[in-house]
Amino acid sequence: MAHWKTLYCSNCGAPVVSRELFGRERETCPACGWIHFEDPKVAAAVLVEGPQGVLLVQRGNPPEQGLWTVPAGFIDAHEDPARAAERECLEETGLVVRVTRLLGLIAGREHPAGADMVAAYHAEITGGALRAGDDAMQAAFFDRSALPPLAFHATRVILGLEKDDLFPA
Repeated sequence: MAHWKTLYCSNCGAPVVSRELFGRERETCPACGWIHFEDPKVAAAVLVEGPQGVLLVQRGNPPEQGLWTVPAGFIDAHEDPARAAERECLEETGLVVRVTRLLGLIAGREHPAGADMVAAYHAEITGGALRAGDDAMQAAFFDRSALPPLAFHATRVILGLEKDDLFPA
């Protein structure tokens, strides 16, 4: 998987060089000593289940455009992951939810623009009205016996359809 290469120091603007530090190659600044540590991309997902079934959204953008997943998205810097899951659900479905518990963490980037890890939460609906929003083409509830075509391994793990070594069953 390709990684972006840092060309200039974000501290002083000097060209950086690659050196082995802390067990791997890292871009460093020979002028001021700044070291680039690449942070992971982290997403939050929410599993909402009720009498109508499991809440899913149909992806409006690549990758996996047109396939379905649980409401999810990237966590902003300094944002509580549970609040990010609630925010993403509201943005994509119009439903206000309250996180009730952490389901687990799924690691492993599935595509170049994806997250390195997904924090998955269980949540309950507290308000709002179902409507597709943000990058979702549709939002709907599905019976577990009649799920639409699903995007991503993480989606299938959250729904209990696939196993992940670190995700509780």
